[in-house]
Amino acid sequence: MLGRNSQAIIAIATAPGRGAVGIVRVSGKDLRPFVRQLLGRDLLPREATYLSFADHDGTPIDHGLALFFPGPRSFTGEDVLELQAHGGPVVLQLLLARCLQVAAEAPGPTQQACLPGLRLAEPGEFSLRAYLNDKLDLAQAEAIADLIDASTEAAARSASRSLAGDFSREVHRLRDALIHLRMLVEATLDFPEEEIDFLQRADALGQLQRLHAGLQQVLKKATQGALLREGITVVIAGQPNAGKSSLLNALAGAELAIVTPVAGTTRDKVQQTIQIEGVPIHIVDTAGLRASEDVVEQVGIARAWEAIKDADVVLFLHDLTREQAADYRAADQVIANSLNTAVGKNVPVIQVWNKADAAPPRAALDGLHLSAKTGLGLEVLRRLLLQSAGWQAPEGGIFMARERHTKALHRVEEHLIEARAQLQTTSPALDLMAEDLRLAQNVLAEITGEFSSDDLLGAIFSKFCIGK
Repeated sequence: MLGRNSQAIIAIATAPGRGAVGIVRVSGKDLRPFVRQLLGRDLLPREATYLSFADHDGTPIDHGLALFFPGPRSFTGEDVLELQAHGGPVVLQLLLARCLQVAAEAPGPTQQACLPGLRLAEPGEFSLRAYLNDKLDLAQAEAIADLIDASTEAAARSASRSLAGDFSREVHRLRDALIHLRMLVEATLDFPEEEIDFLQRADALGQLQRLHAGLQQVLKKATQGALLREGITVVIAGQPNAGKSSLLNALAGAELAIVTPVAGTTRDKVQQTIQIEGVPIHIVDTAGLRASEDVVEQVGIARAWEAIKDADVVLFLHDLTREQAADYRAADQVIANSLNTAVGKNVPVIQVWNKADAAPPRAALDGLHLSAKTGLGLEVLRRLLLQSAGWQAPEGGIFMARERHTKALHRVEEHLIEARAQLQTTSPALDLMAEDLRLAQNVLAEITGEFSSDDLLGAIFSKFCIGK
């Protein structure tokens, strides 16, 4: 991807399908000759011009607005041309084809092509150009995709904060403190003959502890931001007719799953995403777990166990109206034993007793008592799901973060802990401490892209939409 960065790129920048307005975007070095050849005139920088977009024979393709952003004062840092036309797919394809045709044409018989090498952009390549030209750092570039993909208002606002640089500024503050501490340690290593104890005078241990405390605050916000981005997957599991589909419908506030008195009605997974305090909760209703001779039901039960293995939280739903039946309790115990081996060790299994409206209270039964039919206990369940996910909205707002960011911050914390352990020994190994601080700084640089591999960039930007 990076080897092709010198070529101009073009793409339809609006979503597929029909719309009121569609945009064709071009980015490259020195687009002025191309603009003149395509539109028959020069454009004033950053000023919308209404004109005709003509085909090769002068026939109008459409009428719309053209905007020219000379680099470096543009999104990508290169010259950028945006053509805003009516948002029909055919119109935009004609306009894109005309741009490619003009780029390959020579203005005169003895001249070269107007814009040689103009090609279709790859996913995320406009944002990649912005990153490579220092218009955005890597965390801000990722925030663009997160803002587009945001499924809740809280997620959108958090992504907007990251795009504005809130997360990057926190990382840079940590980096600057690390650099200062490294400088002190390196000075001690470089001038061992000096009798001045640089580290003690500069309160190196105190600086390291404050740095660690600051990192934990950033990590807390990043963890919450990652939760806003990814959400949690909650799987409802239990015997047939425990009310799993009714609970899904109650949480979603819509009749999504078929509910009947017939056991085994749900044959496959039904999923719906809801939000609680802005956190996406992916609720999965599954087939009732039991021994069955029905081949179709067996497939549904197998898929239910697959969903359980991938869950972040499992709601083990019980039926209060059948709780005293010995065969029902025995079947519940079989499911409980299987759940112990199916879920990860850090995945909470919440015991939920449904149909509280149709059964007398039984205080001896551990777990949450609710009624999917009347709504009794649903608000408590919602709070319990947030608690299980570890949601605690930090003060001062949250910035959007990704799993790679939180993993990187945990690695930084490991290096800081190792550095502090070296400093607190009776004979500090300052060379090892300096190495841990250097590694911690490199990991922070990976977050913002100051230190990154081409493979990482390719993996990140390939998940963007085309035209962004």
